Formats: sequence, C-alpha cells, structure tokens
Amino acid sequence: MNDYINVKVQITPYSETVSDILSALLADIGFESFVQTATGLDAYIQTSLFNKEKLESVIENFPFNATISYVIESIKGKNWNEEWEKNYFQPIVIDNECVIYSTHHKNIPQAKYSIIIDPKMAFGTGHHETTSLILTSILKGNVSGKKVLDMGCGTAVLAILAAKRGADKITAIDIDPFAYENAVENIALNNVSDISVKLGGVELLGNETYDIIYANINRNILLNDMHVYVRCMHSGSEIYFSGFYVDDIPVIKEEAEKCDLKFENYIEKNKWVATKFIKR
Repeated sequence: MNDYINVKVQITPYSETVSDILSALLADIGFESFVQTATGLDAYIQTSLFNKEKLESVIENFPFNATISYVIESIKGKNWNEEWEKNYFQPIVIDNECVIYSTHHKNIPQAKYSIIIDPKMAFGTGHHETTSLILTSILKGNVSGKKVLDMGCGTAVLAILAAKRGADKITAIDIDPFAYENAVENIALNNVSDISVKLGGVELLGNETYDIIYANINRNILLNDMHVYVRCMHSGSEIYFSGFYVDDIPVIKEEAEKCDLKFENYIEKNKWVATKFIKR
C-alpha cells in the first residue's frame, strides 16, 4: 500500500477560482486528490512521486496575484482509506439518478443506479466536478450495447456506471498501480461484468476500436495523447474529454480538429467542463 504526502496549502487572499487553478497545476505534476479548505486546499500525492522542486516551481510561477504557503505532512497508506471515508467522502447523488457511496456508509439515498466505491487514494468518487460531469454524460447518453474505453479510470466509477447502463464491453486503464488495484476491487463490489482493467497508459491501446471513450485526465495529457485515442475510434465514435476548464476548450478543440474530431458540445460545472467530440 502506497504512502502519501499531504501538502496543506494556504492561499492569501483566498478565492475558489485561484484554488481550482492551483489544483489543476498541481495535477500536472502528479498530485491526484484535492480537498478544498476554508483558506486553501489539501493536495495529495504518492510519496514516491513527490518532487519539492516541482512544487516550488508551480508556486513561484503561479499566474495570479496571491500568496501561497504550505506545510508538508506524511500519511501512511494504511491510514488513508479510513481518513478519507470518515472525513471527506460522503454519499453523492448525480442528477437524481445515480448514488455513489462506500461500504462504510449507512442511510444511503435511493436512486435508479447505485454504485459502491471504496476510493482509497484513487481519483473518482463523483465529488469532483470533472467526474460528476462525465457521470452525467453517461446518464444522458446512449451506452447500451456499446464498446467503451475508460482512460485514466481511477476508481473505475465511470466504467461501472457504463456497465450498469448496458455497455457491452468495457476496458478501464490507469497508469497508477494503486488505482488499478482499487478499480478491480470496486468492480467486484458492484458485481458488474464485462470490464477489463489494465495497468498502464496509451501504450496499451492496440488495434481495438471503441464506440465511446471517456478520458477524464488533465489538459496536458489529453493534448499529448489525443492522437493515440483517435486511432482507437471508428467513424461516428464518441469521445468525452474532461479534466480542464472552460478557458481550455479552444486549445482542446484545436488539437481535436487536427485529429479529425468534430466538436459537438460541452457541459460545465464551476468552470470545469466535459466536452463531447465525434470522429468524422
């Protein structure tokens, strides 16, 4: 089980916008979970991936007029699951149709789809805007009988909902070994089948083609790997990108055009977005 670093950040003057932008920049250097606080945020990264110089660089080059200070704490992996579920992860209902909860919760709200997630440190409980936006896309879209790829699957919550919505064959991929293990565990908890979990990145994408791809990662990775995703699509395939802000849509659309993707629409929540493209 991996140990983690918790960087407790204080932002002066505090604003939610500044906190969100800082979260996105920290995600680019390996931070994978964030909890908003009254004056900043708690950011979590695997101890093996933590680089203080990169953290200092993000702070020194932060593009807004704000004072950022931080304190570093170490968290033993064996304590994180309990801490997260006790203090941060509460049941959440998406669009009055899907409830997400852990095995520790009681008095669960009723919904058409119920998903059990014991998140540990894997990203994807539905609480972050990007996850909830893609969950909404799955609820509103037609996935029945479709072949689906969940790229950067985290807890596998997206893959699990797609399975419950009738997707025919699903592949879930994550580069983090801990996320891979957690995805396997959560799939078993939900008694869903036809989900194949793989450990790795875009190098695992071979000759398979998919009807629908969900890629909730971050802007830089999406821009770098988009051309690889597109090789796994046929004409008419849908791809949903999230993990970035409304202001990032133009650069995402520019790269998508180069990859022969047609922009369809986007949905927004607190300046985060999920975009939909179709393969021409």
